[in-house]
Amino acid sequence: MSRTYEVGQSASVSKTISESDVYLFAGITGDMNPAHTNEEYAKNTRFKTRIAHGMLSAGLISAVLGMHLPGPGTIYMGQTLKFLAPVHIGDTITATAEIKTLDLERGRVTLTTTCTNQDGAVVTTGEAMALLPRD
Repeated sequence: MSRTYEVGQSASVSKTISESDVYLFAGITGDMNPAHTNEEYAKNTRFKTRIAHGMLSAGLISAVLGMHLPGPGTIYMGQTLKFLAPVHIGDTITATAEIKTLDLERGRVTLTTTCTNQDGAVVTTGEAMALLPRD
């Protein structure tokens, strides 16, 4: 099966961020920042409640690249990120990747990446670089 790619092509994944997701991510990474894991502490922050790790929502971009576009076999080479708004427990985050440039000769792709919440607010933006899968 040969896959075809074109500039402007996009794919998305969505996930509702649960309290368990935040604690599991904290345990996996060792980032136990109380802004993510301690509600009493978080009440005194600018956000007034716990927020998810920025990299948790950004990790959804990996799911798009690895499973949808370009898809299984993709090698994720790099990513720039800007965290623009907090992600709260219970938010549904949609990660979208859109092909920006395509170099079929070298098997490389650059994708614009965006994460939005259920209200359409952009929480994360960036650009990913990847090696296309070999069929």
